[in-house]
Amino acid sequence: MNENKFPQRPIILVDDEPDILKVFDITLRSGGINNTILCQDSRKIFSILNEQEIEVILLDLMMPHISGEEILARVVCDFPEIPVIMITGVYEVDTAVKCMKYGAFDYLLKPIEGDHLIISVRRALEMRELRYECSILTHRFLTEELEQPEVFKQIITQNKKMHSIFQYCEAIAGGQNPVLITGETGTGKELIARALHQLSGRTGNFVAVNVAGLDDGVFSDTLFGHTKGAFTGADQVRKGIVEIADNGTLLLDEIGDLSEASQIKLLRLLDQREYFPVGSDMGKLANVRILVTTHKDLEKLQKSGKFRGDLYYRLRNHHVHLPLLRERKDDISLLLDHFIENAAKEFRKKKPVYREELITLLQNYHFPGNVRELKALVTDAVSRHKGRMLSAAAFKAIIKTDSSITTSPSQLLQASHDSWASQLERLPKLKEATRTLIEEAMQRAKNNQRLAALMLGITPQALNRRLKRLGK
Repeated sequence: MNENKFPQRPIILVDDEPDILKVFDITLRSGGINNTILCQDSRKIFSILNEQEIEVILLDLMMPHISGEEILARVVCDFPEIPVIMITGVYEVDTAVKCMKYGAFDYLLKPIEGDHLIISVRRALEMRELRYECSILTHRFLTEELEQPEVFKQIITQNKKMHSIFQYCEAIAGGQNPVLITGETGTGKELIARALHQLSGRTGNFVAVNVAGLDDGVFSDTLFGHTKGAFTGADQVRKGIVEIADNGTLLLDEIGDLSEASQIKLLRLLDQREYFPVGSDMGKLANVRILVTTHKDLEKLQKSGKFRGDLYYRLRNHHVHLPLLRERKDDISLLLDHFIENAAKEFRKKKPVYREELITLLQNYHFPGNVRELKALVTDAVSRHKGRMLSAAAFKAIIKTDSSITTSPSQLLQASHDSWASQLERLPKLKEATRTLIEEAMQRAKNNQRLAALMLGITPQALNRRLKRLGK
């Protein structure tokens, strides 16, 4: 085993019997929990608590000098954030009830099965982390300020929903639990992952790997590495990315495409923090924060049996869902300016200006490729442009092509149960529907007839005639 420490802050084991302390320590280490302090003298515990931060206390009830019950009462009063697990060799209902009333996190009876001890400590660690994150979230939402706004400088936004996501990221960044980052292609999932790494304070590398399409053998070799001679062609030891990202962050992209066999190995890595290089029977401890991204609906995959339920719920400890660009219309002008400036520098051109109608046009486009698509559109337009004014022709061509894609009659019949018209109690007359669509298009286009006509898929002249007939 390597010497990576987990958790980052130590756990205190307090018992007056050295053999029991040793057994507890070995048991926890077998479960990947190896950052411990053994305390045989109950009088020393408060000096330890005053000198350094502690994650969890395992506390024997019956000890000389100061009893576990007395220590519990004082810890709950002076260090309420630290979960305390009480341990005793004699089960007395009244004592157990009293300890839980005092605020003990758990109450275990000797002899303790190894799995029970590890599970209890892991639950306590998760509770400690949740309490910490909740306190940070409460502070963030009350102040509405970011502690490290510079970390998010790569994400151009003034959107309130995005600001809330940044606050949430600041709250969860320092934890150990995995983070599930979802959103459509081009919404900025990797940018959020990199921000989480920067906020975490981890000194190791940020390593990203796309796991889509990897079979189980390649997945194991990529993540865990292999020993010399593990298979034909393995003529030297190869480090896996878990080891390369030691004390850092590992991003697994497109987790929804992971094979079932690989899902089992990932679950073990998350639960036990242990992995085995291919060809080795000696385990290693993983000291890495795991982030996963996907554009797929993992909940649907889980319900259909294509994604393990236990892994799904393990990954959902924290969930960041990024909104579509069309849900962030207030960001389009900022993004447009930013991408125009960057593209102008790239092509060594003077930054062009544009008409206000371009923003209106883009705000009414649904952007299937999200921010990435907007960047590509702007870069292409700037590369072609000449003169002072940026032409909107390239943007209009894309939007016109998109709006010209029609649905066949057979597709309409198949989708009829899900259409917006099926939700209406009364179908409007054709003239009423036409009037409503035209009015909505004019409102979205801010009374610009050329843009409204583009949205409706007709010529400006045809729209003008319809407006006159409607008395507009």
